[in-house]
Amino acid sequence: MQDYAHSRLILPIQRPSRRISMSSLLTSERLDAIEARLQSEGRVVAAELARDFDTSEDTIRRDLRALAAAGRCRRVYGGALPATPSRGPVSSRARLSAPAKDALGAALARLVLPGMTVFLDAGTTNLAAARALAATPDLGGATLVTHAPAIAAALVEARGASLVTIGGRVDPVIGAAIGARAFEEVSAIRPDLLLLGTCGLDPEGALSAHSIEDAVLKRRLAANSGAIATACDRGKIDTAGPFTVIDAATCDTLVVEAGLPPAIRARLAELGPEIIEVETGA
Repeated sequence: MQDYAHSRLILPIQRPSRRISMSSLLTSERLDAIEARLQSEGRVVAAELARDFDTSEDTIRRDLRALAAAGRCRRVYGGALPATPSRGPVSSRARLSAPAKDALGAALARLVLPGMTVFLDAGTTNLAAARALAATPDLGGATLVTHAPAIAAALVEARGASLVTIGGRVDPVIGAAIGARAFEEVSAIRPDLLLLGTCGLDPEGALSAHSIEDAVLKRRLAANSGAIATACDRGKIDTAGPFTVIDAATCDTLVVEAGLPPAIRARLAELGPEIIEVETGA
């Protein structure tokens, strides 16, 4: 009889599995592919993605929600747009793409003519425009109006110009006064030129804002202004904030970076405004 007392049953050691779930890997690849299409085409449509990936629209909608939650896109009805630029404080946003904003701001400043009344809306590119205006030897009796404290501070020493500030509650993210008081005060102003700040220019040509109060105030300014100019760096083109302001077709001048892809440049030209292309070194 075999002596079992001295025998040993050797079993394989059970180790935790390190295999990656195939379904998880495929989902990750699909998310990356959707984001790549967003960057190349400027928008995605859920129905088209479902067809191209041979999956359900419910699956695609879950994918888009996941991308949006990760800050990789912005959901819109029926699909998604690329994520909008940073919504951090003005001091932080001003450091993003600073050389491009300086060049675009200088181009906006050159639109200001002697004797004009000009409203400088909030925004880091308009802050760059204010600095360019402050460096101008003589603004020829222009009146400069703003509701943004940082822009007002930059314009205090502008030569040959009068400075008017709009009061009210200052939103730290927008960097400007918003709300009822600011709206009432801007409603009484009829500027010759509005330098409109924007958070994004979507593929349909709509300019947008992150705040509904900001969007409402911008729309009033646009309705009161004789001419409208706005600037968009590369990061704002084909993106959108949640609140539409006006169509770019309403603007007289659109300042953009030179060297945009030909398809985007052609689409912008079809919107109607004069396009000023600026070399930014980007």
